[in-house]
Amino acid sequence: MLKDVMSDAKERMTRAVEALQGDLRTIRTGRASPALVERLPVEYYGSPIPLNQLAGISAPEPRMLVIRPWDRSAIGPIEKAILKSDLGLTPSNDGQIIRLIIPPLTEERRRELTRLVARRVEEARVAVRNIRRDAIEMLRDLEKEKLISEDDLYKGRDEVQELTDDFIKQIDEIGKAKEAEIMEQ
Repeated sequence: MLKDVMSDAKERMTRAVEALQGDLRTIRTGRASPALVERLPVEYYGSPIPLNQLAGISAPEPRMLVIRPWDRSAIGPIEKAILKSDLGLTPSNDGQIIRLIIPPLTEERRRELTRLVARRVEEARVAVRNIRRDAIEMLRDLEKEKLISEDDLYKGRDEVQELTDDFIKQIDEIGKAKEAEIMEQ
């Protein structure tokens, strides 16, 4: 019983960390990265489709992204989606491919992005703490139903707290790395 609760909590906390990493990949740094736009929703034939399902995305230069739509009729909707996004980029196309020049970040924009990273990191911490709360509730319920002893409850709570501390530390390290990446010129 105790192992089931622990493995469930660990699995959910791992998913929370992976979600944070996916979120942080979409935050712009000074370098061009296909992850910046690949999940951007594009309104195509009436439904939102992630950009990476409509086009190939590459970074041929450190400050440029090239988007090659598989269907030329998608160029217009892709450009609209990029302009509507909060990326602050202006696309240019030659009828076949779209180029995005990534300008260097201003100091003000860097600070803004680090605040965004801090907010996302805090959301991930809260998610992990909520998972801890759920796991401890499950342990209490098991103890009430006499499926585990009181000693197992305390041992389980300590293990869940240890697991939580490990994941919070991991989340903080991911956040610090992303902030450093944003602040480097």
